[in-house]
Amino acid sequence: MKIAIAGGTGFVGKALTKLLQQHGHEIFILSRSTSKYENGVQYVQWLSEGTRPEKELEGIEAFVNLAGVSLNAGRWTKKQKKAIYTSRMDATLEIVRILEQLTTTPKVLVNASAVGIYPPSTTTIYDENTSNYATDFLGWTVHDWERHAKRAEKLGVRVALARFGVILGRDNGALPSMLLPYKLHIGGTIGSGEQWLSWVHIEDVARAIYFAISNPAIRGPFNVTAPHATRMKEFGQTIAFVMGRRHWLPVPSIAMRLALGEQSMLVLEGQHVLPTVLQAQNFEFKFPQLKEALENLL
Repeated sequence: MKIAIAGGTGFVGKALTKLLQQHGHEIFILSRSTSKYENGVQYVQWLSEGTRPEKELEGIEAFVNLAGVSLNAGRWTKKQKKAIYTSRMDATLEIVRILEQLTTTPKVLVNASAVGIYPPSTTTIYDENTSNYATDFLGWTVHDWERHAKRAEKLGVRVALARFGVILGRDNGALPSMLLPYKLHIGGTIGSGEQWLSWVHIEDVARAIYFAISNPAIRGPFNVTAPHATRMKEFGQTIAFVMGRRHWLPVPSIAMRLALGEQSMLVLEGQHVLPTVLQAQNFEFKFPQLKEALENLL
């Protein structure tokens, strides 16, 4: 199968590319750099003046959109929030334009999204049937992101919206910064510790995207979170146990807000999110439990 990936050189994109290549698929990665063929992957230039990537993407059977400035790429200044928002909207609208130009329309678009679309809560449990959406910066960014992706449905494309939880990887994602205090022997509970963390192993993220590409029953939102979310205090305690470190020095909420500003919501607030759609389609998580996931990564 010919599969195009926007954002294919990022954290999730690299894991997905590796998995798809293992299964023998032909990969096209949209990149701002010059078009080239490297390591079995065709890189296609896009989002630069005068580029028409659709000419190189004829015959694509599936499209995956992971493009966008990372939420962890810096303090959420007004300028940074604009970059986070516009990078996602511009990339998604360009993908829809590309799809309109192709002679044969791909069967599916798997578009990245985030559990930040759900309001923070220490008591509510969310699944894909939830219609109560967050109204903060992250909430409306994700809502608009999904809304733009759904435009592809008018072209007859099945659109699956992958709402990622906190993705755990060995060298990328949120985990390395979470490990640092424990490496320095000063790890402890962040904020109240009661906030939920809906986490997922990077391997299961790649596998869930591939599952959505292959399974025509998956359309609309599907949560990409491990089936067993954890509260932040338990998450820290599990890190400490796996690393053989103490869990003792708390980090007050006010300190996090002073250090990170609005970005602190990523660790001080959370949601308990269930992967109901994936489980209904009998997707099997390789790492459903936090301890086993951390042992694999560490």
